[in-house]
Amino acid sequence: MTRSNRKYRFWGIAAATLLVAGTVIFARRNDFGLGRTMEITVNMMRELSLGYVDPIDADRLLEGAAAGMVRDLDPYTEFFSEEGMSDFEILTTGKYGGVGALIRQKDDWVRIAQPYEGSPADRGGLKIGDRILSIDGKSTRGFTTEQVSALLKGEPGSRVKITVEHLDSTQQTVTLRRERISIPGVPYAGWVADGIGYIRHSDFTEGCYEQMRAAVERLRGEGELRGLILDYRSNGGGILQEAVKILSMFVPKGTVVLTTRGRTEQKEYRTESEPILPEVPLAVLVNGNTASSSEIVAGALQDLDRAVLIGQRSYGKGLVQTTRPLGYNTMLKLTTAKYYIPSGRCIQAVDYSHSQEGDVRVVPDSLISEFTTRAGRKVYDGGGIMPDLCTEPEYISRFAATLYALGFIEDFGDDYTRRHPGQQIDLRSFSITDADYADFAAFMKDKKVPYESDTRRALKVLKQAAEDDRFEALRAQFERVEEELRDDTQTNLETYREQIVETINSDIVLRHGYQAGVIEHSLGSDGDVAEAVRVLGTPGEYRRITAEQDTKKK
Repeated sequence: MTRSNRKYRFWGIAAATLLVAGTVIFARRNDFGLGRTMEITVNMMRELSLGYVDPIDADRLLEGAAAGMVRDLDPYTEFFSEEGMSDFEILTTGKYGGVGALIRQKDDWVRIAQPYEGSPADRGGLKIGDRILSIDGKSTRGFTTEQVSALLKGEPGSRVKITVEHLDSTQQTVTLRRERISIPGVPYAGWVADGIGYIRHSDFTEGCYEQMRAAVERLRGEGELRGLILDYRSNGGGILQEAVKILSMFVPKGTVVLTTRGRTEQKEYRTESEPILPEVPLAVLVNGNTASSSEIVAGALQDLDRAVLIGQRSYGKGLVQTTRPLGYNTMLKLTTAKYYIPSGRCIQAVDYSHSQEGDVRVVPDSLISEFTTRAGRKVYDGGGIMPDLCTEPEYISRFAATLYALGFIEDFGDDYTRRHPGQQIDLRSFSITDADYADFAAFMKDKKVPYESDTRRALKVLKQAAEDDRFEALRAQFERVEEELRDDTQTNLETYREQIVETINSDIVLRHGYQAGVIEHSLGSDGDVAEAVRVLGTPGEYRRITAEQDTKKK
């Protein structure tokens, strides 16, 4: 796009914004302040664009102004530029045009990190660890992941030629036809006990209801479904209407499952179809990252006494966003309402109503109100959804996470795969051996890991505080503790061995069973899943919880 065209687009957007905000809204509400503000904004943009000492990118200027407008509102209101619309599409639909592979950087090359099962990349024989040598005949040495990603993406139906080097040093050139890649919202469905099904639902993108229904129907076709676990842990939500449709599978047609209330309207959402599992006992898994639409499903099932919730308090996002086109393929996503689940409670945890004045606060205990479920059980608003059965969150080692983030786990996985060509594994029970872990420890000997334990970091803070307070007598004690405190890499490899082994196991399972294999592998050691199996297998306790047990306030 030429500079003159970019300026034309910039002033077109600015003028259109001024026209809409300054005439339509102004005429409707007689809001002189809004019309004046918009005129000042456009005048300021014009003067900066035309008179600033150095040339200014008009699009960047507009994006900066848009970001400034929403900065003090809430984290969910944002402007999407034309360039950002592809990311917005992936966020809402889970689809994009490409070959279907995640990539990662290592040294001067970009490598395949994961081909999606059944994607063009997968069907073409690309594997985890493959080094991408060239794309359409152009060497990719020194390219970033962003540059390679841009070359791999494209219109569905177009072709791209890729040359890779496999882990065994052989090279392969393959021409792939790009497709509309769909990232599954329901990556796994299977069985965790006799008669107990399990479904992992990871996001609420467009069409996830059909995926969820297909998963339920498949389980019903495979055997008698006496109980079902719905896993919404770390599901950040998405499209509200998909949540309503999913609820229709489990509660009677015509049930009010959600109400939204904004400045201009109130809307009620009812289930519109007959349920396919009206009576099968349900257990819903939640945690601190269960948010938005996943909280709608979990909270509605709790309020209707239709499921036992297990895990930790959910995130607490009770706000609804709506998109508004702004022209020129740009969009505004803005918060327009709060939602209320069947008991009448809103589970929003943070109050943004005075955020422009800098007053953002967590809803205090004094303002948390009591509500009742359909059966009369006590539930509460104001801070996410409290599960019926609370469990401890899974421990995640920061050291193991650091090793993964630095690429050491994947690098070792590449070495392991080279040394075990053609290996067949059992996805659920696989684990590396003690000898394999010794190989990993040897692999890590010359690697630098920028990591400090929580204890060492706390000691540093304590030492500084003691120096500030002039407690000189404590210096020697701190020094003795520091001498005894060992958190070098080799020591940490033993301290956090269990978590590191499981991280390595997941990497190797991924190479054999894709994402679904990793989920299946994790089920055997999942405490929340075990608790759900126990409750669903004890009908008396399930009935007692859903009919009588109150939830905790905190």
